[in-house]
Amino acid sequence: MTAELLSDSAALAADGSPAARHVAAFRAQGTPALIANAACEVMLLRQGAARLPVTIDDGSRGRSYVSSPHSTYVLYPRDEIGLMGLGGVRYVAEGVLGLIAGLMRASRLSRAVHLDNWLLSTSLHGDWQGEGLAQMRRLLAARYPDHFIAIRSVDAWTCPALLDAVRADGWTLLPARQVWVTDDLERDWRVRSHTKADARMLRRSGLTLERPERIAPSDAARIAELYHQLYVARYSAINPRFTPAFVTMSAETGLLAYSLLRNPAGEVMAFAALRCAGGVGTVPLMGYDTARPQEEALYRIASYCATALALERGLRFHGSAGASQFKRNRGARGIIEYMAVDGRHLSAPRRAALAVLAAGLNRFMVPMLESRGW
Repeated sequence: MTAELLSDSAALAADGSPAARHVAAFRAQGTPALIANAACEVMLLRQGAARLPVTIDDGSRGRSYVSSPHSTYVLYPRDEIGLMGLGGVRYVAEGVLGLIAGLMRASRLSRAVHLDNWLLSTSLHGDWQGEGLAQMRRLLAARYPDHFIAIRSVDAWTCPALLDAVRADGWTLLPARQVWVTDDLERDWRVRSHTKADARMLRRSGLTLERPERIAPSDAARIAELYHQLYVARYSAINPRFTPAFVTMSAETGLLAYSLLRNPAGEVMAFAALRCAGGVGTVPLMGYDTARPQEEALYRIASYCATALALERGLRFHGSAGASQFKRNRGARGIIEYMAVDGRHLSAPRRAALAVLAAGLNRFMVPMLESRGW
């Protein structure tokens, strides 16, 4: 079956798949209107039954990690080092980052086309298990001969068949982060004492839980603000800066299912957005009013509501990265997530820089993540 790239609005509308609707929104509004710190072009790759969003980045720096490998491996870790308070180890970590940055420049890895990239912290690959991968790779390499081809969020838990496919097709695997997953929410999450305490906090909070299918403009603005307070202002400007337009679009297309928590005055105080694909749920957007006292436990409550929705839908749960102890206390375990990269069509120096980067990350980054629980 022939693989093809679609960008025309009429062709996307005629296709009508969830991926086509997602791509159509980005093409109609422009990527920065939906994610303020992303500038990639978004297209749809269609082959057989597969409908996969494709993002094309020209290599600019300072953009969000959802489309920029440089941000994934240099800028975001630099922000994390500043937050973790590593003491004297910080200088060693910064030196290692300097080496990684040098290899990134040599390879020009940020000049990349990402396959099946939904521009979320975790790109769940759903029912696509790597069918037609070699043909897709050849199409993208021919269309973008100066770009690496990449697939984010590849791991042995959410997409083992895709992981096998990229290995069999000769892609390079770069470890990206440790993520926290729950195999059975009924068995591993619901019975935990921390989970039960979270449920009590919700009952005592005075907040009302809503799960609207559409988001009103005032709520969209509030959701974007709460997300920004937590993930951009508190953690890193490299996190995707989702706009109110993205919130509205993601609800309308069914990309995300929102849980809103309102106070008695009707104001949204916290929220969580669940993404579901291939029997797995994850929460790429969450936020709460960070000005409120910590004892109100808004983060715990929002997390509980999102995971409870995943349980209702019979999903396994992907808890993304960070807050490792919080997630372990609620039944999660850590696995390593990779970015699969192919550059066989590129020059020998760029391929060599990628090979050195992969060897170093696999030799040192994976043991460090596993031993420290990051």
